[in-house]
Amino acid sequence: MPNTDCELISELRSVLTSQRYSPVVAGNYCAYARGFLDYLARRSIPIAEVTEAQVGYYLHHAITMFRKRHGRPPGPCWHSIPRSGIHALLRLAQGRWPPAPKATCAADTLRFTICDEYEIWLREERGLAERSIYALMWEGRNFLTWQLDRCGVDSLVEMSVGDIDRYMDMRSPHQTRKSVKDVAERLRSLLRYLHRTRRTAIDLSPHVIAPLLYAYEGVPSILERDQIAAVLETASKDTTPIGLRDQAILQLLATYGLRSGEIRNLKIEDIDWRTESIRILHTKTRACSYLPLMAPVGEAILSYLRSGRPQTDAREVFVRTRAPYGRLRVLHSAVFRRIRDAGVKPPGKCGPHIFRHARAVEMLRASVPQKVIGDMLGHRSTESTAPYLKLATEDLRAIALDVPGSEVLS
Repeated sequence: MPNTDCELISELRSVLTSQRYSPVVAGNYCAYARGFLDYLARRSIPIAEVTEAQVGYYLHHAITMFRKRHGRPPGPCWHSIPRSGIHALLRLAQGRWPPAPKATCAADTLRFTICDEYEIWLREERGLAERSIYALMWEGRNFLTWQLDRCGVDSLVEMSVGDIDRYMDMRSPHQTRKSVKDVAERLRSLLRYLHRTRRTAIDLSPHVIAPLLYAYEGVPSILERDQIAAVLETASKDTTPIGLRDQAILQLLATYGLRSGEIRNLKIEDIDWRTESIRILHTKTRACSYLPLMAPVGEAILSYLRSGRPQTDAREVFVRTRAPYGRLRVLHSAVFRRIRDAGVKPPGKCGPHIFRHARAVEMLRASVPQKVIGDMLGHRSTESTAPYLKLATEDLRAIALDVPGSEVLS
């Protein structure tokens, strides 16, 4: 192996060690990265010019070699280890991975230009959140690719309502009404921007047809008190690091009804152990709430910090259980797994938000005023709290009056 490749592997090992990868994992990553460098050297491919397709070719080659050495194919998830090591190597060598796509034709050049300008506009002029920008950009790239590949680079100026209808017909199958409405709203945003920058002759955004959704037309899932207790009890039996982390997350969900992002963004300094309070930065309103640190929540978080949280420089309370130890990106899979293990089967969605609905209904049943419930959930107005209280169907049924008379037919 050339000296430059040896230096690259040595640097990769240092980076993995600084990110607190275990010595075994770091060794495996470096071994597969070394094999990939040998593969590139035999084919005279500079590492700075490696593409995603070439990584795929190498993984196929590695599977073939594994079969020759061991007389059997590798396991279904075997490729994830060499791929992770190779990606870490390429991030180090190229500065970013996967690489930025390169324009191969005039349509690609136009699409990249529009998308870059559109993203800047969304971020700097509209000031949208990263998740909103990601969703809008995904739809924008998808629509521009579909339109430019189908009709050419000059088709935007001549685009008509028929083109919009055909795109929506292509996107709508196998999607819920809510998803179709989301597609329509994201497409309207792009069309308004295209007209604003004079890339389309007319503003086509009013012609995007979306299904009409009614307020409170659906009742989401809810967990009863005994079901929440079952989930917490089942999770408490898992004393592994991931079990301690999930137990603390579930206690926060069940006690305060926090949003997923509010838990993921919770930092070490947000917990004041002396005054027994916790600071919550609400993701939607950006307002702060100071709540009392309840004993079950404090004990669960303390157990996680002492025995479950890996050593890391991250300030977020909850981090990944595998290196690199950064903040959690999602909670849904962890919460879904704990609910499933407890044998609880809600009728609808089964994610962190059902604890939020359950907490609101529980406070309503305890005769807590709606304004106080809204303050607890971090709402600016009582209108935002109303959807959470529609779940108390049994309470409403109990106070309903029997109306005498015959049935009214529509």
